[in-house]
Amino acid sequence: MYAVIDSGGKQYRVALGERLKVETLNAEPGAKINLENVLMVADGNEIEVGAPHLDTAVEATVIGHGRGEKLRIFKMRRRKGSRQHAGHRQNYTELEITRIGDAKAQPEPTKAEKPAPETAPEPAEAAAPEAPAAADDLTRINGIGAVIVDKLNAIGITSLEHIAAFTAEDIERVNGELNFKGRIERDDWVGQAQQLLQEGNK
Repeated sequence: MYAVIDSGGKQYRVALGERLKVETLNAEPGAKINLENVLMVADGNEIEVGAPHLDTAVEATVIGHGRGEKLRIFKMRRRKGSRQHAGHRQNYTELEITRIGDAKAQPEPTKAEKPAPETAPEPAEAAAPEAPAAADDLTRINGIGAVIVDKLNAIGITSLEHIAAFTAEDIERVNGELNFKGRIERDDWVGQAQQLLQEGNK
């Protein structure tokens, strides 16, 4: 189940339990807020579209406030000897989606509620832990460094398979959440990931 909301003049596709960064909202960290500009709600094959908004709300918890990466601004007027340098960091509010309409995000079970794992008989000789597959080293893709890997991992993208299977909708969502500004398409992450997977299967 997911919804499309309008916040700060931008549209976001959100799902239960998902975190996203929106334009700064006037709310304290930990507060619950209602995002009432809901454009669409989809549950399986059932899709409800507003005209322009639906009579439902998306509830979210404010995780905190922060500032994005610095953008470098350079202006030059040729033949005038005029050059201007500036920088900008956009403020944002990070939210976690807890409810879409009547559907609620299920909290993770506490330690007491978690079933005890079944103990398997110990092997005679413990096998050495397998080294992580080279195919899951996301820095093999041109344009991805350690900092971007951490950001991707934070939203659940941890392997080349994830990137190779990106749809246009996935690319738009990741660009929006991580403020990549078209970097995925510009550096062709999907094509690079598919090629690396093919090379690994040879």
